[in-house]
Amino acid sequence: MSAAASSMDLSKQSNTVYSEEFIRRVHQFNWQDRLFAFVTFSFALLVMIGLGGILLSLIIESAPVFKQYGLGFLAGTKWSPADDVFGAVIAVYGTLVTSGIALLIALPLSFGIAVYLTESCPLILRRPLGTAIELLAGVPSIVYGFWGLFVLAPLIQEYVQPGIILLNIPMFAGPPLGIGVFTAGVVLALMVVPFIASVMRDVFETVPQVLKESAYGLGCTTWEVVRSIVLPYTQTGVVGAVMLGLGRALGETMAVTFVIGNANRLSGNLFAPGNSIASTLANEFAEADPALHIPALFALGLILFVISFLVLALAKYMTSRSSFKPR
Repeated sequence: MSAAASSMDLSKQSNTVYSEEFIRRVHQFNWQDRLFAFVTFSFALLVMIGLGGILLSLIIESAPVFKQYGLGFLAGTKWSPADDVFGAVIAVYGTLVTSGIALLIALPLSFGIAVYLTESCPLILRRPLGTAIELLAGVPSIVYGFWGLFVLAPLIQEYVQPGIILLNIPMFAGPPLGIGVFTAGVVLALMVVPFIASVMRDVFETVPQVLKESAYGLGCTTWEVVRSIVLPYTQTGVVGAVMLGLGRALGETMAVTFVIGNANRLSGNLFAPGNSIASTLANEFAEADPALHIPALFALGLILFVISFLVLALAKYMTSRSSFKPR
């Protein structure tokens, strides 16, 4: 009995020791977890503070121009720093038109690339081609702009614009200059194709293979599978990919500055030189008058910030939705 009692006492003591050690480790882990959570939260908070600081500084610095013109700045159609007359319409119009041209060109190209990589491309070529498309996204924008100015613009001036001008379409009129809104849109299209194609490819790969195999087993062609299975299943993600490309096109600076012509005039002619928000900021900030010119540039930056934020937020929402249902 004494031996049994002593063994029970030893067991209780060991359990007590183990329990205390376990509690100590739990407290230690809880302290470490709290510290880790605090550090990571601080990093996330720094990002939010930085974003809020940028927005606040844009609002404060642009206040003089809104005090001078009010909301009329957003509707002003003249931008003349020499006369201290500033309106945002020219730059906003150029930004939206060049981005629209870019999407019109890039969307079918990106869709075709994504469909080929996911449906028709041989396995031995799928990874190299996909990697090559992704590497195009890493090419600096100034390289695209340099190539657009010295290679693409002369080609458009010599081979594209003369034939289109003969059609007597007001949208494509005037002398063949090579540079202009249309050329800027083409360069932007080449820049956003890798982004849209990569996202579309990833979205198309989420389609269950059994759905596509069943359709092929019923005798459907590749286009019928894409139209009836892939697109209905991934339509939200496809729209998100397009919005991501639009967000990239809206904020592009150097490439557009090289080829858009940098003319502060409003024209419905796509072959005419124009301007965008980003190119206006790049061209004029160094010599801007602090009285009203710099606040006007800050106001353009605020407009671009708001537009880009809304577009990217919508793209994030669209790509994050997972409720894809085939029709």
